Amino acid sequence: MSKQAWTREQTLIALNLYCQLSFGQLHSRNPIIIKTAELMNRSPSSLAMKLVNLASLDPVITQSGRKGLSSCSKLDREIWQNFMQHPELIGEESQILVDNLVQSTSSLVSLSSVDNANQANFTGHDTVRSVKTRVKQSFFRKAVLSSYEGKCCMSGINTLTLLIASHIMPWSHNTQQRLNPRNGLCLSALHDKAYDAGLITVTPDFMIHVSKQLKYQEHSSLGQDYLLALEGLSINLPKKFQPEPEFLAYHQANIFLNA
Repeated sequence: MSKQAWTREQTLIALNLYCQLSFGQLHSRNPIIIKTAELMNRSPSSLAMKLVNLASLDPVITQSGRKGLSSCSKLDREIWQNFMQHPELIGEESQILVDNLVQSTSSLVSLSSVDNANQANFTGHDTVRSVKTRVKQSFFRKAVLSSYEGKCCMSGINTLTLLIASHIMPWSHNTQQRLNPRNGLCLSALHDKAYDAGLITVTPDFMIHVSKQLKYQEHSSLGQDYLLALEGLSINLPKKFQPEPEFLAYHQANIFLNA
């Protein structure tokens, strides 16, 4: 394999891969790393090393006692900082690069398999907007579910089809943070609906609180009792991209129905 220097585009692809893999998956035997390295004309060990370099820049990784490599390049640091400052732009750019790389390869999670029949319902600007939205949603979902290791942070449910990458600060409230993994919680469909509706919230100390609107309803139900039982519990924290307390405080102050 070629030992050429890493380009910006290749490092962005590595960042995207880092966002969708758990720390324990960052090794050269991982089939996704092997396939991606092949498409990039790099060795699996080279790509795995790059991923571990990126992990060394992630404070959630290092503060937990896990260690990446200390051989980060200037480019690694620049791209990580750009991602922290501009997650919307860097996240979208990295996902587009991955989609272009894999094209019709089904071995990697990509938007290359976007349903053409669905695209036929759009024309011109609508088509571009639809595909761009799917690119963004794909990146955010992969990053959030990977961070929580595919489990709802409130219930532990791990059935993929029931899991949603839920925005803490809603999609429409801050365009700059839409793709920030620290603006996400991995929730089951029920918890996601309750969270979006303001019936539950997570405070900056990662504790769950339930709205008074649920507490004081005259007739209870099994679902209501289940949500009420969450009061005062703490969420299961992710292995990377810990929720930003500022975003949690925003949800508590602006979305949570506590009156």
